[in-house]
Amino acid sequence: MKSYCQNSSLNECFLFFRRMKRGLDVVPDKYTFPSVIKACSNVSALEEGRVLHGVTVRCGTDGDVFVGSSLVDFYGKCGQIGCARKVFDGMLVRNEVSWTAMMVGYLSFGDMAAAKSLFDEMPKRNTATWNPMIKGLVRSGDLNCARNLFDEMPVRNEVSFTTLIDGYAKGGDMAAARSLFDQLTHKDLFSWSALMSGYVQNGKPCEAVKAFSEMQDSNLKPDEFIMVNLMSACSQLGCSELAKWIDSYMKNGSFDLRRAHVAAALVDINAKCGNMDRASSLFEEMPERDLISYCSTIQGLCIHGFGSQAVHLFDTMINEGIRPDDVAFTVILSACTHAGLVDDGCRFFELMINSYSINPTPDHYACMVNLLGKSGKLESAYELIRSMPVESHAGAWGALLEACRVNCDVDLGEVVASRLFELEPHNAGNYVLLSNIYAEADRWSNVFNVRDKMSKSGVRKVPGCTYVESTMAA
Repeated sequence: MKSYCQNSSLNECFLFFRRMKRGLDVVPDKYTFPSVIKACSNVSALEEGRVLHGVTVRCGTDGDVFVGSSLVDFYGKCGQIGCARKVFDGMLVRNEVSWTAMMVGYLSFGDMAAAKSLFDEMPKRNTATWNPMIKGLVRSGDLNCARNLFDEMPVRNEVSFTTLIDGYAKGGDMAAARSLFDQLTHKDLFSWSALMSGYVQNGKPCEAVKAFSEMQDSNLKPDEFIMVNLMSACSQLGCSELAKWIDSYMKNGSFDLRRAHVAAALVDINAKCGNMDRASSLFEEMPERDLISYCSTIQGLCIHGFGSQAVHLFDTMINEGIRPDDVAFTVILSACTHAGLVDDGCRFFELMINSYSINPTPDHYACMVNLLGKSGKLESAYELIRSMPVESHAGAWGALLEACRVNCDVDLGEVVASRLFELEPHNAGNYVLLSNIYAEADRWSNVFNVRDKMSKSGVRKVPGCTYVESTMAA
């Protein structure tokens, strides 16, 4: 029975369970039920699990600690926290598994207070009890409490460290994440992945590549998740040599390149690192294309100046029944802006609102303002900003001010600059843009007035510099 539950579908498990009861005339006992109940838990089969609960009562095994613990776990995973608590309270004997199952149920339900209260009540705890509690605190954003609990643990394992490393990374504290990582005696793939993912998420791609090199030096072979993190770092860097090395390593390794997240990452890395032909080839070879792979390819086409192809691919995606989200519309609106495709941009903006009921974000408005401004439709861009139902941000106004400079529109430039001075009083770039608008219109007295205003406000122009970064392939 246990083998069926671990390796077969739920339907096959129940068929064998009924056959065992009827055909083989075997009465299920306290050793049989936990496996079948766990099979129901794994797929959240609430009705089937309830039937099993009834059978345990009729067979007189519901009072067994292992059967009871399985039922608590089952109801908790199915979101029936009241039923889980009822079973838990009815148990005459409880062990660490019972207490942990109930606590995890509260954590899954989002009731941190009840989970912590139960944790504090536990007569005995083990590592499998401490780790979920720490993970729950990390997910709720209470890193201080999670760290205190971590420090109190009598015995810690790789899961304990990795959970907190991931928490610090998601909270943006990579120094703390790295410090904790360095304290870990045995570093497995999960801990390396948490560290690399944290560096990528926090815009530190060079550190992610260095971490990958360190992992290789420890003779640990990367899995597909490590490689996806490395590809994300490479995409941020735009390093073509590293991209070629990764592509070759993936092709020659034992990786399944047909898996959606792997294929999408390969498309993204090649698109962003200059090999659009390879990216397009990988995209065409994908057995199934999802929203992420489409957006990666569309963004790559945009980066390399193929705006019309990006628009065509977006239309193809919609025709294939893939529903775009707000990020996808940001990608295609950016593509239209870079290529100056005003009609297509306006079409997608209206499609987003009218056909997909997506409320435009400030980023969408900034794209549209930039698009209209670059095409010389300054008044339309200005009216669009004024019509925004959400508070407009500096990005949209900044795009319009740049458009005013390009089109030498002094009057509108003054209005837009005035709004930007309110939003970003210490951003020297806005003052410089307005000064340039005046200079191109030969209004030198206004240029001096702007510079004088900058001086009185304590705004300083940051000197320009050149930044060169070298990233070696691992």
